[in-house]
Amino acid sequence: MKTLSLIGIGPGGPDLVTLQAIDAMRAVDVFFLLDKDGPGKESLIAAREAIMARHLEPGSYRVVHAPSPPRARTADGYLEVVRDWHARKRALFAELIARELTDGQTGALLIWGDPSLYDQSVSLFAELVSEQPADSPDRLRLQVIPGLSAVQVLTARHAIPLNRVGEPIVITTGRQLEQSDPASIDNTLVMLDGRGAFRHCLGQGLSIFWGGNLGIPEEVLIAGQLDAVAEKILATLERLRAARGWVMDTYLLRRLKPTD
Repeated sequence: MKTLSLIGIGPGGPDLVTLQAIDAMRAVDVFFLLDKDGPGKESLIAAREAIMARHLEPGSYRVVHAPSPPRARTADGYLEVVRDWHARKRALFAELIARELTDGQTGALLIWGDPSLYDQSVSLFAELVSEQPADSPDRLRLQVIPGLSAVQVLTARHAIPLNRVGEPIVITTGRQLEQSDPASIDNTLVMLDGRGAFRHCLGQGLSIFWGGNLGIPEEVLIAGQLDAVAEKILATLERLRAARGWVMDTYLLRRLKPTD
């Protein structure tokens, strides 16, 4: 049997990796790193390599690079595009696992943040495992190691709780936020927007707790009334994107109450 570990490594800083993740990394024979096209994407690989260099013994593992299948960028047929993208990624990893792992070995992907939150790797590899015949000599076992998410770092940095007593918390995407009714937002966490979708909610009396590139040296925090700080956040997004070629931002939109 072969093992594939999906290891949550936190938002990017080597000091945000858990002890469990380090132990799991030390049991890995082969790390798979997907190289993405686009400006600055090499820094995402470099961050993972820095984590391995800090926590692992040199020569105790191999690294296999592969080009990441591109995802079509279109406003139409989003779910179909994602399904096709996932199918191509499954085919790629089925090939890599068959070629690079021998029986009894462990391969791993280092997942930004937590594998279960805003990342489809768990679903993707669960499907890959389910497609295998039960009597296959190369049967794959899936192992998931949780990681510190950008959500937890965001609320810790702003020194606020994620939820309020007796209220739900909604976790959504920038794409979905733009399609929602702004008047319905009370306590909404938006994952990895990058597009300034919060502009859809201007004029609603909301506050925002925003974090860009959380957990790395370029981290930026901004908080305040949304209408007052929206332009500052947009300018910061552009600055961070220009500096690294990419930006990861997460934020909480909250309707303040008289008791707050």
